[in-house]
Amino acid sequence: MEALRTPDERFEGLVGFPFAPHYVEVPAGDGDQASPPLRVHYLDERPDGPPPAETVLLLHGEPSWCFLYRKMVPVLVAAGHRVVAPDLVGFGRSDKPADRHDYTYARHVEWLRSALFDQLDLSGLTLVCQDWGGLLGLRLVAEHPERFSRVVVANTGLPTGHTPMSQAFMAWQRFSQEAPELPVGAIVGSGTLTDLAPEVVAAYDAPFPDERYKEGARQFPLLVPTTPDDPSTDDNTRAWASLRRFTKPFLCAFSDGDPITGGGDRVFREEVPGAAGQPHTTIAGAGHFLQEDRGEELAAVVADFIAAAAPG
Repeated sequence: MEALRTPDERFEGLVGFPFAPHYVEVPAGDGDQASPPLRVHYLDERPDGPPPAETVLLLHGEPSWCFLYRKMVPVLVAAGHRVVAPDLVGFGRSDKPADRHDYTYARHVEWLRSALFDQLDLSGLTLVCQDWGGLLGLRLVAEHPERFSRVVVANTGLPTGHTPMSQAFMAWQRFSQEAPELPVGAIVGSGTLTDLAPEVVAAYDAPFPDERYKEGARQFPLLVPTTPDDPSTDDNTRAWASLRRFTKPFLCAFSDGDPITGGGDRVFREEVPGAAGQPHTTIAGAGHFLQEDRGEELAAVVADFIAAAAPG
């Protein structure tokens, strides 16, 4: 497996992003013993003074990276928590396989599992997940529930292909395949209700010096199960069976302005036992990337949820 690595200078001086990088290595998972491991980047921020109260895992989606959580990290650290925010393989400062066919849903799950559990040995986690962060993070919750204390889902889902996807998603999927260039920063901007400053758009473009680095971003939309015969349908169906037994606190915090996942919180409220009686909320004035529009507000919701919900 050939992988590209974004030069470090691309990440110098990013607006509002003073966080130090950390790295682990995970197996490439392509069956070739000669393939070098992939480097996975993550943020690891902790409060000064007493040991952290909890560990909050922030998982981004497509086509963003952990920069998306820059407004939330300080709020959660100030509340006394350790915050871990990885970059998915193919995004941010993590390595980027050069062949788009090296990206599969199953490999993404395994790369993330290996980084978080084999390498970092994280447990007692509060998961906060959005977009593909939910498609991956909820698989980990389903397969390793003992590692998690509670879950916050925001503008995400766990599709099996049995329910039609929104027209907005299908339009995005077509665009991602047909556009001669994938303008990542502009795409993130189109998913917010606020206008992004040019330097913020540039920060979302930073991981991708040219189109060769965007194979993961190109492939992700095709990996979402949209038909019952999708390769990931069975795995996600099994994950739903596990989530229907998940009794630990489970909170929905979707935004009011996302055409892709709007209304998607309903299935979690109805199907996940841990969602019963929780203070589900709607983040007003936010689009798909609600961390950009209302990051501090979402972080406060997470901090309050942790304070109120003891581990199950």
